[in-house]
Amino acid sequence: MSLRWRIMAAIVFVVLLTVLTSVGVGYYATQARLGVFVEEVGGDRATQLARNLSREYTDVGGWTTVDLALSEAGYAFSSIPRGERSEEAEGEHSEGGQHDQVRVVVIGADGLVVKDNLSQLSPGSDPPPLGGHREDVLHLASNRVVGHVYVDVNREFLSTESHGFLNALLFITLTGGALTVGVAIVLGVWLSKRITAPVTALTEASQAIAQGESATLPVMSSDELGTMSQAFNRMTAALETQRELRRRLINDVAHELNTPLSVIQLEARGLRDGLQTPDDASGHIIQEVDRLRGLVTDLNWLAETDHGELRLALETTSVHELLTEEVARWQPQSLAGQIELSLQVTGELPRLAMDRMRMNQALGNIISNALRCTEAGGKVAMHAERDGDEALVISVVDDGIGIDSADLPHVFERFYRTDQSRSRGINGSGLGLAITRTIVEAHGGTITVDSDGLGQGATATIRFPLDH
Repeated sequence: MSLRWRIMAAIVFVVLLTVLTSVGVGYYATQARLGVFVEEVGGDRATQLARNLSREYTDVGGWTTVDLALSEAGYAFSSIPRGERSEEAEGEHSEGGQHDQVRVVVIGADGLVVKDNLSQLSPGSDPPPLGGHREDVLHLASNRVVGHVYVDVNREFLSTESHGFLNALLFITLTGGALTVGVAIVLGVWLSKRITAPVTALTEASQAIAQGESATLPVMSSDELGTMSQAFNRMTAALETQRELRRRLINDVAHELNTPLSVIQLEARGLRDGLQTPDDASGHIIQEVDRLRGLVTDLNWLAETDHGELRLALETTSVHELLTEEVARWQPQSLAGQIELSLQVTGELPRLAMDRMRMNQALGNIISNALRCTEAGGKVAMHAERDGDEALVISVVDDGIGIDSADLPHVFERFYRTDQSRSRGINGSGLGLAITRTIVEAHGGTITVDSDGLGQGATATIRFPLDH
């Protein structure tokens, strides 16, 4: 069974169970209450009628006005025996309202019948055992018992009426329940469709992505389903970005591998054919092997940071000394490219806890990028200064090819290379800045790259917070 039908069935089942429970509880509770009501009606009416009869007896000093008391209480009686009544009188008697519902018998102090509202017992006769509720009739002046009144509710009549009422109540409740179930089915269909539609769309989109296609989900609401769609769309965008980066990685790694391998192959052939001296050939081969080793090193760094295995061997280090050594390490390459590389330090630099080897790698990646992107006759300068007591700021500024504003948000992405670096044949795997950011952030710092545009150079800035 599909999720949609299961949701709809669950909604209808809950509503149906609720309706049936309500009908059952309501029916039996009403039935039980009606029984209690019949008992209460008899007792309350007997008490009230006894008070009225006591008042009338006290006022007139006898039973002469008993008919008036019964009539005022709603128990009008007829002196014609039931067997002698005509059909018209019987109809009037039935329409009297309460004669057939309640029987009232008044017994005097001598134990003889005074009045029977149904005229079944003659006045002055000796009554048989009577049922119903009995109350004493008092002479209010002397507070003595002058008789009794029996009030007997016609249970058979009220039982018939109560069953009719219960049957009508049951019919109305079942009709309302059926309408409720019908509404629940309609709402269940709508709600299940609303819930399962995004799930179905998600399944189709996932299948499309599995087949290498691009897919997004429409965001139709701001609830959990809308949040799910937004999260899926973000995941899809991230996957598409990773696909593009993977394509770039394959192209870049293929290019990075192909160039040194081609050089090594040519040098080996030249050596074999006697076109190259061993010294020249070996020098070129070693140089290209170093390039391959550098690519492998970058990939190893990437794997290490991916698995969270980057561990720092911290030691208190002179930042000034570290920067001086790093600039000196890259001076030969800058001189070979006819680029001026300098270090400019403002004020006294602090000593910080750093992993010296990792920081050499990070700073080396930045300087290497700056040198590769700067043409002969250009300048690359490393600046270092304290930003008050808050941070140490290290920046590398070049006047090279610059970075387009559209590329700036992506420069720290792995394997990302700008179109300018590709078109100018600038070597690199696109991993340097990603590795550098990982190292800097592991030391608690931040790194940013800024550029005013193409041909305007670029600035990489590292900030290390100072402990207080």
